[in-house]
Parts: sequence; structure tokens; C-alpha cells
Amino acid sequence: MATTRLILMHANAKHPPPQTIRDRIAYAVNPAKTDHDQWVIGYGCDPATAAAEMLLTKREYELQNEPERAKPSNILLYQIRQAFAPGEITPEKAQQIGYELAMRFTKGKHQFIVATHVDKQHIHTHILFNSTTMDGSRKFRNFLGSSFALRKISDRLCLEHGVSIIEHPGKAHKHYGRWLGDEKPLSQRDQLRNDIDSALAKKPDTLEAFISDMRTAGYEIKQGKYLAFRKVGQQRFIRLRSLGETYSEDSIRAIIAGEKPLNAQSKYSHTITTESPDRVNLLVDIQSKLLTGKGGGYERWAKKFNLKQMAQTLNYLTEHQLLDYEKLAARAREASTQFSKLSSEIQSAEARIRELASLRKHIFHYRKTRDMYIAYRQSGYSKQFYLEHEADILLHKAAKTAFDSLPDRKIPSLKELNAEFEALLVTKKKAYSEYQQTRREMQDVLTAKANVDAILGIDRTKPTTEPEHTR
Repeated sequence: MATTRLILMHANAKHPPPQTIRDRIAYAVNPAKTDHDQWVIGYGCDPATAAAEMLLTKREYELQNEPERAKPSNILLYQIRQAFAPGEITPEKAQQIGYELAMRFTKGKHQFIVATHVDKQHIHTHILFNSTTMDGSRKFRNFLGSSFALRKISDRLCLEHGVSIIEHPGKAHKHYGRWLGDEKPLSQRDQLRNDIDSALAKKPDTLEAFISDMRTAGYEIKQGKYLAFRKVGQQRFIRLRSLGETYSEDSIRAIIAGEKPLNAQSKYSHTITTESPDRVNLLVDIQSKLLTGKGGGYERWAKKFNLKQMAQTLNYLTEHQLLDYEKLAARAREASTQFSKLSSEIQSAEARIRELASLRKHIFHYRKTRDMYIAYRQSGYSKQFYLEHEADILLHKAAKTAFDSLPDRKIPSLKELNAEFEALLVTKKKAYSEYQQTRREMQDVLTAKANVDAILGIDRTKPTTEPEHTR
């Protein structure tokens, strides 16, 4: 499951803004945390010179806006932290999701760097974006509900990439690493809410039928002035009125009478994310769920769910003529291979696009700062001159270093770079359309195969080419 947090990074009273920005970025791109910079990427800036480039953008903002028009703000950067459950995601996928999250949240208008930390049990990503837009025209304003908007984008991306999400996150703040590591069982009240949802989902005709279902789920009922329930092993009865308005006796009566819709996914329910009814979903491992504190209501729901998914799986296999296990296994391997091939092509194109974008920016910076650097040399590399023009000097040095690393050590032709850049964008767009279709097909066939393996009792962690029943 993925969690997100938006953090405002203000100017530090003890340090000037350039040093604050450098320190913040240095922590994010720490080689010890990012596997020697393997999981660091930038947009609109080079990670090696991100601080200088962001400072230059801020200077352009100050030049474009008159002092009386520029709204005072000491926010230098915004940081997005995105963390994933231990063992659920690879650094590569976390980096990809983080990059897409930054692009969607900033709409591509702000410079940012994405640094994925792999030094902890849970992989997490630090995204730092400049508070000033790249064109220097305005600043990002932290709007009401920005954290909620960020989480919605993150959830959507995680679902697209097959990563779990927290369906009903709480409002209480907690250290995100510790939050991910907690696996506490449900409280007695939360368990009662879950079982009430399960009983109402069976659409009882009367309140008596509902109470009968609750008895079957292991509850003792006290029908006095207030309806109360006590499960086997509990010391005290729990009144419905104490569970909130959604679970009051009047609310339950209204749901039974059809006067009120069933709240099947209350904030206390720990249900599985639903998919389109015509899609094949993974079967539920009922026993493992029961060990985590799920009740009898969940068990009955899961059995019905599994029966439906077995039928959906059979329909899928029949429709695609994959009733032979070897043919199904071969199709799964073929889909995975094709998906990996397209992923590699897109990643290669994106890597080259980033290289070209970086070179184009270096050319721009080199030309813009050339006179400044000449003046710096003529000053005898004055320390005072350096402090006054640090951003320009760093950008110029970074551009020269980038050109020196090229095979011919020459400044590339901007016209040729632009032509290659546009061609790669066309290639990537075409490949990405096929990539999305292939990903959907792969997810369907792998899910169907996983369900067949579960039904046949095949251990998917062991390499095998034949199902057990054919040996």
C-alpha cells in the first residue's frame, strides 16, 4: 500500500536560501540511500546542478515580478514523500510511479527531482519540486485539500501499476514508516461494524432476519431499550448507538426497508478493491485473512467471491481458448515477454529523451552564462565574485562538464538534438499505446493462471512447466 505526504520547505533563518536548497536536495539524492545515484532522476533540471538551476528560476521570477506585485513567501521547495509497503514494489517501479506522480501533480510546470531511497525495509521516494514555475511567471500555492488531491493521484497511479492502496486512510498523522509496518488486528467495535456490513449485504427482509445472521456470525444479542451485541470472548455488550449514526438501529432498519442505500464500504471496512465485473480477479486466500482478525461475515463473503471468480476465470479461458494448461502457461510467458520488451523500449526512449533534454538545457545555460564566466576568470577567480554569481558559475561549469563527457567533446548542434527529440517522442507515444494494451492483456492472463494454480494446488514460487495433475 502506498502513502503520501506533502511537506512545505521554508527558508531557514540560520542559512541563506541557496544553502537551504542545496542541503535539502543533498539529503534526497544521498548516494548511500539511492544506491549510488542509480535511483535519482530530474525534470527541468539536472540532479547534479538542481539547486543552482532552481535558484536561477527563482531569480527570473524576481525579475519578472515587481517587488510590490510579488507576493512574499519563504517557501523554497515542496517535498512529496511516497512510501510503499515492504516487499511490495521494486525500486524501478517506485521511481516510475514517483516520476509520474510529480508530473501530474505539478502539471509539468515545475522543476523537480525524484530520489528513491532503498536503504530501509520499505522503499520510499522523495520528490522535491521548485515552488517557482520553470518560466518564472508564478509560484505554486498550497491550496486547500492539496494533500487529498495528491493522495488521489497517487492511488490512481498505484492502481494502474498494480500496487495496493489504503482504501480508507485515517486522519491521524503518524510516521509513515511505522504506519506501513503496523499489522494490528481490528478492534472489537471495528469488527462489529464489519460483521454488520456483511449481514446487511445479504439483504435480510426484516430486523429479525438481520439479528439471526448476527447470531450465526457468533454474536449474542441484547434487545432492551437499545440494541446491543457481544461476540464470544467479549466481556461487555456494544450498543449500536455507540458505533455512530451509520450503524444506529434506525439506520439499519432504513437499510433493510430499502429506504437507505447500504454503505458497503464504510471507513471501518477492510474490503478488497473492486474491479469491473467482467474482469478476472485473484482468488482470496481466506485462511490467511481469517488469521488477521477477519470474522465469519468476511469468510462467507470471500467464499461467494471466490466462486464468482472461478466462473469468471473459466469464462476467460474458454473465450480465449486457453483450457489447456500448457497453452495457458505459454500465453502467460508470451505476454510477460512482450510486456518486458515494450517496457525496455519505452525506458530506453525515455532515457535518451532525458539525455537530450539535459543537453539542450546545458546548451542554453552555457550560452547564457558564458559572459559571466569570462568575467569570473578575469576577476582572478575572486571569491567575492563567486558568491555573488554562484548559480551562474555552477551552471556554466556543469555545462562544460557535460560537453567534455561526450565522445567528441564538442557542443552538440541544437537543431540535430531537437530533431532527434521530436522523433523519440513520436516513437514513445506509439509504443506506449501498445504498452497499455499489452499490460491489460498480461494482467488478465496472469491472474487467470494464478487462479488455476491456486485451484490445482500448484506452488507458483517453484519453477514448473507442468501442472501436478498431469504428471
